Amino acid sequence: NILYVNCERFVSDMVKALQHSRMNDFKNSYRSLDALLIDDIQFLADKNRSQEEFFHTFNSLYEARAQMVITCDRFPKEIEGLEDRIQSRLGWGLAVDIKPADLETRVAILISKAEQADADVPDDVAFFIAERFKSNIRELEGALKRVVAHARFTGEPITQDFARQALRELLAVQDKPITIDNIQKLVAEYFKIRVADLLSSRRNRSITRPRQIAMALAKSLTRHSLPEIGNAFGGRDHTTVLHACRKIDELRGEDRRIDEDVEILARMLSN
Repeated sequence: NILYVNCERFVSDMVKALQHSRMNDFKNSYRSLDALLIDDIQFLADKNRSQEEFFHTFNSLYEARAQMVITCDRFPKEIEGLEDRIQSRLGWGLAVDIKPADLETRVAILISKAEQADADVPDDVAFFIAERFKSNIRELEGALKRVVAHARFTGEPITQDFARQALRELLAVQDKPITIDNIQKLVAEYFKIRVADLLSSRRNRSITRPRQIAMALAKSLTRHSLPEIGNAFGGRDHTTVLHACRKIDELRGEDRRIDEDVEILARMLSN
């Protein structure tokens, strides 16, 4: 008896059970499993009632020696709004940092999915798609499904040119240039601050560290000069930008969380 659910589904099931006074059914369905796989556990953050139910579900399955696989977009200790006792429980298991699939793996996935869909996708087309869609497997599969659907609709064979045409809208989004403005907006959203904070003279760490990360990303992902980047960050001097870049390089070697933040942001901007 195995169940795979997104954490949002777990919360939704619990809410529906509460609304219809069927919590016993909910508990029985989740706590009688042989294996539970939950994706995006960070969705539980700040949801006290859901965390309470997950805590007891975890304990019940653990005591029954059931298997659990739980994924999230960061390490459990880094999820703000997640109770300490749940962070502790998640620490009982083996924590593995899963890197994005490499090119060969993405190609293998595409070929396997194409065979399952009974679609004739040449290797060169699989490589073309795999090289352009790198951020996650869902995006990769979505691109393949789009190409296969277009081929079946038109009756044309799948070639690189055909795939490029079928994916032109998605590729156009990818080809948009990365700008300092885009970097500032994404960094501000990621760290839950305002763009105005990045441009301000405020020097508390909750602002200065994101500002330094944004400057470092601007240097590595755009062709702007240091003076141009400094000017875009509230008229700062180019030496300030240079210091920020060096500081982030230094911190990435010392602080795993900062290294992951920079890597995630760079991936989001590039994809």
